[in-house]
Amino acid sequence: RFIAKPCALGLKVQANGPQKAQPNAILEKVFTAITKHPDEKRLEGLSKQLDWDVRSIQRWFRQRRNQEKPSTLTKFCESMWRFTFYLYIFTYGVRFLKKTPWLWNTRQCWNGYPYQPLMPDLHYYYIVELSFYWSLMFSQFIDIKRKDFGIMFTHHIVTVTLITFSYVTNLTRVGTLTLCLHDAADVVLEAAKMANYCKCQKLSDLLFLTFAIVFIVSRLGIYPLWILNTTLFELYEALGNFPALWVFNVLLVILQILHCFWSYLIIKAAYKAISKGKVAKDDRSDIESSSDEEETVPRSKTLHSTITTNGTGGANGTNGYLTGGTCSAEH
Repeated sequence: RFIAKPCALGLKVQANGPQKAQPNAILEKVFTAITKHPDEKRLEGLSKQLDWDVRSIQRWFRQRRNQEKPSTLTKFCESMWRFTFYLYIFTYGVRFLKKTPWLWNTRQCWNGYPYQPLMPDLHYYYIVELSFYWSLMFSQFIDIKRKDFGIMFTHHIVTVTLITFSYVTNLTRVGTLTLCLHDAADVVLEAAKMANYCKCQKLSDLLFLTFAIVFIVSRLGIYPLWILNTTLFELYEALGNFPALWVFNVLLVILQILHCFWSYLIIKAAYKAISKGKVAKDDRSDIESSSDEEETVPRSKTLHSTITTNGTGGANGTNGYLTGGTCSAEH
């Protein structure tokens, strides 16, 4: 409100929202009391009642749905807040980890376990990350709602559970590696979103492609070879079998499955970016198309509920990911 908004206005980010639908009492009653996505039969009935063609009624419902969506200014402010947090916490994580022995040798994560001291810096790192993801868990219900709501909500639950569980069982050393690794891509993602909202298309495309590379290398390369390798094999070799090991690894593997899903969507978007010369529209976009080329028959309820990509986030995100002109974790 006091920092992001003035910055957005200084960058000439549009403060107005989507085009409003013209007032119509009958259509408004159907929209608020019956359905926001009328089927073909209802559209034909309304067409006869109002003496409008079906396409005009479809356009009215589309504009009315978009009318409730946030403006570009609101989305810019949300992205700027997340960019600021991710940049700060990633920088803090790198500065903290470069002084630790387990950054360079993951076997050090298990030396002396479970009698490893909880250093103040590590405690602070954990508490800040945990509080942020708890805030995402709750704010997801009031923030910009996108089509991958279910996937991102699952991600937040897994993340909060992982952070809490690793803290309680003192598996914090490998936890700090996981947190820092995930924050790297989210910084670039939120920067790409902001560039997109500012209509800096070339910068947005460049940042998105950078994000795609960082995300895939970190989540599909470094994460399994570095994090999963030490929790699945080195931890077992050092300490043997115990219940917490299996719970911890199951949560980490679920996270990897989400990484694979998002990577597939990011690769698709990157392919479109290369083939068409710019990043394609985000599948998670919270604003529906206003093109007159929209299909005459409305999309089915199933299509509207299909879950597609975030981070960062969240693609998130989260995690993700991008809306309007670029593709999305909100991790």
